[in-house]
Amino acid sequence: MKSNWYKIAFLSCLSILILGFSSCGEYQAILKSKDTELKYQKALSYFNDKQYIKAQTLLDEVTSYYRGTDRSQDVLIYLSRCYMGQKDYSGAAEYYQAYIRNYPKGRYIIEARFQVGHCYYLDAPDARLDQTETKKAIEFFTQFVEFHPESPYAEQAYKEMNELYDKLAYKEYLSAKLYYNLGTYLGNNYLSAEIVAKNALKDYPTNAYQEELNWLILQAKYQQVLNSVDQKKEDRARETEDEYYNFITEYPNSKHINAAQRINKDIKKILNKSTEQ
Repeated sequence: MKSNWYKIAFLSCLSILILGFSSCGEYQAILKSKDTELKYQKALSYFNDKQYIKAQTLLDEVTSYYRGTDRSQDVLIYLSRCYMGQKDYSGAAEYYQAYIRNYPKGRYIIEARFQVGHCYYLDAPDARLDQTETKKAIEFFTQFVEFHPESPYAEQAYKEMNELYDKLAYKEYLSAKLYYNLGTYLGNNYLSAEIVAKNALKDYPTNAYQEELNWLILQAKYQQVLNSVDQKKEDRARETEDEYYNFITEYPNSKHINAAQRINKDIKKILNKSTEQ
């Protein structure tokens, strides 16, 4: 019984090896072949089987042969898709852009324009890092929705573009938070925090971090009151009071509401003291 099991296992492994060598041998034979049509058709077959490297290699082989023909569009778009399949998004973006340059009215132009933005979206790094890819993605998505507002891809383009704007807003929030945490070190960093946060709200008016940015502005204004010279304290206190009312009106259920109320209570004391003087 045990002997039969070993025999079956051995035969199964042998079959797998034979199939593997057969497949490898077939691919090498196709590579050496001078039949361009065969290479192209097998490239599509490998692509459909998600064997993207093999498909890409064969498509590279036939690119020059089909250049200037109608099939050149298909070769270029499938090369782009091969890079996408390998998760090489920068390579895919290059090929999709090449398609756009060569075939601005081609049959795959909608896919190409969308995928350039999508590639940069997928390559966009964490908000703490350089956001060049993020900005490129937004640029290409903006162009895409201008050219193809009714495209099936439009909804996804808007969704991903909003996520990218949120990422840029978050980067600005982190920058503002850094200034705030520096306090009065080598200058009035609270003012810098306020300016950066306000610019983020202006540049990205629908971002997901509006509440946190506004809360940071209120905190920064309050800290400027506490660190202010007497001549400027009353004016800054009144500005902070206005900011407080704006904040609780906009975010009545904020998790920061209790802290905001404590700030306002302190600001009222400062204003009352100023009035008494």
